[in-house]
Amino acid sequence: MISRPGSWFGPMAAASALVLGATGIADGAATDLQSVAEVSSTSAQTIQNIGASGAWWVNDLARFSPAARQRVAELLFGPNGIQLSAYRYNIGGGGVGVAAGDRAPQSLMISPGRYDWSRDSGGTTFLRYAAQYGVPDIVGFVNSAPAAWTSNGKSCGGSLKPGSTQAYATYLADIVTHFAAEGVSIDHLSPMNEPRVSFSACTQEGMLVPVGQRDDIVRAVGQVLASRSPSTRIIADESDHVDKFLSEVPQWIGQPSTSRYVAALAHHTYDFPDDATLAKIPALAKRYGKTSWATEVCCWSNSTTPAYGAQYDPTITGGLAMASIMYRDFTVANDSAFHWWTALSKVIGCSPRSSPACATTINDKGYNDGLIYYDPDYASNGNQNLYLTKRFYALGQYSKFVRPGSVRHPVTGVPNGLQIMATSSGGTWTLVVTNLSKSAQSVSVRLPSSGISASGAYRTSASENLATVGLPSVSADVTSLSLPAQSISTYVFRTAGTTQPQR
Repeated sequence: MISRPGSWFGPMAAASALVLGATGIADGAATDLQSVAEVSSTSAQTIQNIGASGAWWVNDLARFSPAARQRVAELLFGPNGIQLSAYRYNIGGGGVGVAAGDRAPQSLMISPGRYDWSRDSGGTTFLRYAAQYGVPDIVGFVNSAPAAWTSNGKSCGGSLKPGSTQAYATYLADIVTHFAAEGVSIDHLSPMNEPRVSFSACTQEGMLVPVGQRDDIVRAVGQVLASRSPSTRIIADESDHVDKFLSEVPQWIGQPSTSRYVAALAHHTYDFPDDATLAKIPALAKRYGKTSWATEVCCWSNSTTPAYGAQYDPTITGGLAMASIMYRDFTVANDSAFHWWTALSKVIGCSPRSSPACATTINDKGYNDGLIYYDPDYASNGNQNLYLTKRFYALGQYSKFVRPGSVRHPVTGVPNGLQIMATSSGGTWTLVVTNLSKSAQSVSVRLPSSGISASGAYRTSASENLATVGLPSVSADVTSLSLPAQSISTYVFRTAGTTQPQR
């Protein structure tokens, strides 16, 4: 494992300094220092959380040492890690009929109304870790109902049987209230996942939920939660493509007595939509008086022109792709939450124990599905090392500093090749600035507050991992930023009379 000086983190495996050509990314020359970007005093949306999911790596991590599991928890949730403000706990359906063992999580239910709370040890271990670390928002999500209530008696390829909706709702409430009694609060519940896909190939859990059934499920789950766990709110419908989300949500949420139970409209972005498509989301959310959440994306086949497919890219090119997707979800779609698909993965495309260079080298056999990777052959070779990608650090540039309750403010006049997201919270301003170009850039940014002073600066680049860097200069309400090529920088500013927030 490698320790990088100036990093937030202790010893760990790090991605290499390899930088790919950035086809499709601006390559402009350094920007004139007189260029001034303006942060609006007008608020856009409140950021609720930033997170990742616990599917399905927790089933492998159950076989790792306690020290290794603790290390993962600290990296994801702790102050020496990226401090995720949301964690998605996969409520397993039992994995009946699922071919891949790690994608077949145990169900806590033995039979309707009967539970074995010792099951799903990997999943519940990290659920409890999230609670112990004080993760602000824990989301329980379902890929499939238990086989007792599916049309084909499997945890994949079927749908919810007619007449079983109420029993399914009661089952979910049973799980929520059980963990609440332990002191583990499931704050949001997602009762369906990518509902237009049946996952009939059974490579993972999943069930079809036709549009006409979605409002029935939302109402049933919402009603039982209202009586048994009123602090737990529903997010839905987690469509896999934004175009389907835009067309299908109005069909179910507009049904009588449905909207009241929905806290946020959740979508995935596996169609890798353009800005014109993302820009339709705010109007949909406003129409129903909801916030919108981007709750799943991963797995692009080319970091410079993202499309779904195989590729493992641990480099800064992959980190920039992650940062750009987050920026667009927050600033174009106006999403209030961003959740990466899965926090850990073993789909690295090679075995780091037998080929040490593979963890730091791009290949087309693995997948860009994890933030952190582990050896797929861990069970036979005993390798429990962790391999961190630049995506891990890129997400951390947001998650550590853009905390729940932060308010986003639009930024205008941003030079070509840069992306700037500005947020405020209690007298503190935060700028997350991504330089997508292969040239260093300079920009001045005017904040809508007087008496500001820089209090923190952190960067991820080809050679840096959330490293502390020099503070930018500030004159009155303008800060001057120098941005290395292909880098993600986060700057924190205090206004006079405020104190540094605790992180």
